[in-house]
Amino acid sequence: MPNVKVYDMKGSEVGEITLSDAVFGIEPNENAIHAVVKNHLANLRQGTQSTLTRAEVSGGGAKPWRQKGTGRARQGSTRSPQWTHGGIAFGPKPRDYSYRLNKKVRRLAILSALSAKAASGDIIVIENLNLDEIKTKTFAEFLKAVDAERKSLVVTPETRENIVKSARNIKGVKTAVSGVINVYDILNADKFIVDKDAVKKIEEVYAQ
Repeated sequence: MPNVKVYDMKGSEVGEITLSDAVFGIEPNENAIHAVVKNHLANLRQGTQSTLTRAEVSGGGAKPWRQKGTGRARQGSTRSPQWTHGGIAFGPKPRDYSYRLNKKVRRLAILSALSAKAASGDIIVIENLNLDEIKTKTFAEFLKAVDAERKSLVVTPETRENIVKSARNIKGVKTAVSGVINVYDILNADKFIVDKDAVKKIEEVYAQ
């Protein structure tokens, strides 16, 4: 089982925690991770892009010239795709890009992402990850103390308003609750900063 040091908010080591092999110690499955990240990005797409077809652009009611005898190619409308200001052929229309994945695949991807972070030593466990007040400067000092000044995902067992509001103005830092973490956010972060109680909740959910 992987062992990880536990730190306080000042960056001092205060103990050690043993992570569950079933959650943080599996062999990462790259296919599952790829499938879930692809699904996550597809579900984020708004799908509102739209172009006008030849039926929707204005004009083009009259035939430009007679069918035969002019020596030019036959044309039926000045709003055909080959004309300037004509309609767009096969252009994008509003659509829903979202789709669902098998629960087992999503669960395997979460376990794979967590295990990859544990294997690379990028998990930072904090004893009582909280602040007495909303203070961005204090939270920035905390990140510096635990060597996590780059992109970080901060996970707490429940919503802690002081943490959320203190972190939201720091570039590259994202907060989440242990019950709603996702593979994309885990992989996109350089450091996975997690409250000690949140570790237990994650293991309770995914160690089954």
